[in-house]
Formats: sequence, structure tokens, C-alpha cells
Amino acid sequence: MSFKEKFLSIYRENIKREGSEKLLDYLLSPASDFFTAPASTRFHGSYEGGLVEHSINVYECLVDYLSRDRVKDVYGLEYSAESIAIVALLHDLCKVNVYKTSMRNVKGEDGIWRSVPFYEFCDELPYGHGEKSVYIISGYMKLTREEAFAIRYHMGFSGNDDVRNVGDSFEKFPLSFALATADSEASFFVEK
Repeated sequence: MSFKEKFLSIYRENIKREGSEKLLDYLLSPASDFFTAPASTRFHGSYEGGLVEHSINVYECLVDYLSRDRVKDVYGLEYSAESIAIVALLHDLCKVNVYKTSMRNVKGEDGIWRSVPFYEFCDELPYGHGEKSVYIISGYMKLTREEAFAIRYHMGFSGNDDVRNVGDSFEKFPLSFALATADSEASFFVEK
């Protein structure tokens, strides 16, 4: 099963909220490169299809994290399959249509210069990272407050945010911490 097929299966099985089909129609349309976009220019998933693969990896890491006995029994974290799928699969919608393929010259081991493709970041809607994902999703369907905060702060302390806001979000909306943990696990361990 391809990452696109897996994404579609998880999405359709778990996300039933009003507007979710219109959001999926957008992601599948020629107006979106979600299923072919990289996840970054040079870090995790910096290849065609990296974004959808990363989204699946984050989903699997989040499901695993939330299934741990300690997380359920001690921390009391329990979320619906729909909330888990929404925050994990859609947390990086801010990356849709922002990576463009360009060419640059690179000197090979043989000393010969060659033109090679690379991704450059070109955002026509510079609204930030997590907040842009929340903005895009909210144009199609409502998010709960906890889902919105989780997506907004999924970069955790590695983002450019005021650390007090990140910490407050983790404390008040524990799904923020869980998603940031899953995103970090996927980025730094699964995708390396």
C-alpha cells in the first residue's frame, strides 16, 4: 500500500466531521501538492512524497504514544480516533504548495560541475507554521480547541515561539505535548 493509499484509508476511516470530505477533495485536487510535496527542503522527508509519508509516520507515532499504559493510566490522556487522525495527518498542511523545484550547480567528486535539482521554500501565504495549518483546516471544518492548540504548537520548543506559550499549551492542552512528541519521534528517529 502506498503512503497516499494509507493516508486516504486512515483519513476516511476516522475523520467524519462536517467539511472533512471537502478538505480531502482539496488535498486530492490539482490545487494541492500534498501527496507529492516534500516534508522539508533538506531535513526529514526532503524528497517527493515526503510530506504524506511524514504525516503517516506522525500518526503512527501518536497512536503508539497514546496507547502506552502510563500515558493512559497516569497522565489520563485519552482522545478519539478522529482527533488523533486530524491532528497527526493534518498538522503540516502549512507545507502544501510551498516547496518549488529549482536547479543549482554542484561540483561532483570528479571535479565536474553539474546542474542538480533541489527544493526551495517559497510561501505565498506566510502565516507561520502551525497557525497556518490551523487556518487552512478551519476553512473546511471545525477543530476543537485542543486540536487547534495541538496543531499550532506541534513544533514544541524547537519552533520560533515564545517558550512560555509552548509550555502553557502543553500544560493546558496535553494533546499538544503528545503531537509534538510524535512529530519529533517521526522526524528525528523514524525518518533518519
